[in-house]
Amino acid sequence: MTMTDPLGDMLTRIRNGLHARKDTIHAPASKNRERVLAVLEREGFIRGFEHKDLERGKAELRIMLKYHEGAPAIQSISRVSKPGRRVYASVNDLPRVHNGLGISIVSTPKGVLSDHEARQANVGGEVLCTVF
Repeated sequence: MTMTDPLGDMLTRIRNGLHARKDTIHAPASKNRERVLAVLEREGFIRGFEHKDLERGKAELRIMLKYHEGAPAIQSISRVSKPGRRVYASVNDLPRVHNGLGISIVSTPKGVLSDHEARQANVGGEVLCTVF
């Protein structure tokens, strides 16, 4: 069975893992997922992730979730641009999540960046997801 939204699947695995109070979760690996996880790690929403090769042609990501005083570091994580409806924003129209307390993750010509990194680089792009 094919998956139509791999990034949405990973975000749902993170959301479910946080609700179940898991320390680590696993997701199939891809470059796009790794880039989004790198932004989440830079911004302090997850402890880290590792790429693990399982067998020829198959790999998975081990994502270490982060908690602060028993509460998840990620309160909400949601997909914005979906396969059926892509959402693009110029640098002036990038959404602010909870008045700057959260982040939007944007796929730009300069790579996958958080919204404030995209503003500093003066680039817009596809708004992948929002995290608070």
